[in-house]
Amino acid sequence: MPSINMKLEMVTIIACEVDTEVFTSDKMQERFEALFRIYDKQTTFQMFKSFRRVRINFSTPEAAARARIELHETEFNGKKLKLYFAQVQNGDEDIDKSYLAPPQPVKQFLISPPASPPVGWSQSEDATPVINYDLLCAVAKLGPGEKYELHAGTESTPSVVVHVCESETEDDEAARPKQQIVQTRRPDGPPKVFN
Repeated sequence: MPSINMKLEMVTIIACEVDTEVFTSDKMQERFEALFRIYDKQTTFQMFKSFRRVRINFSTPEAAARARIELHETEFNGKKLKLYFAQVQNGDEDIDKSYLAPPQPVKQFLISPPASPPVGWSQSEDATPVINYDLLCAVAKLGPGEKYELHAGTESTPSVVVHVCESETEDDEAARPKQQIVQTRRPDGPPKVFN
């Protein structure tokens, strides 16, 4: 197991599953902060109410380590405190060169396209749709009641046949007379008053 590099300086602790009263009550927040100010007077706090977490920043790694060792899984307001060190990355100088670096984000625009396309990008032309003119011609020649075999059947497969139905709308229109729309009568005007 590799040893912890003390150059990382673990000065930040994350408190998880903190009681919600710490975020709503000033008195409870002062009690919570007092637990950690015993170890370092310059401790700062960042409250994350929606995550129920608090980030606690110490001035020295020794104070952070003592607070973590002594307060981890202790009771506070009926709940156990869960404290974890947070590793803060300051820049590229801290990265160990023995590990493989992540690849450069060259084709990142394919995952989430930017507002404008990258330099050199051009839109591809859409292909011409394939139209089966033989099928269109055969369907156009069919009349009502006729059939057209699309696929001839064999001993092991059925045949596919299109039957053109007779139009019901033509028969219905001839049998039923067209209804006339009666025009709505215009309302009478207001009564005239004679003097």
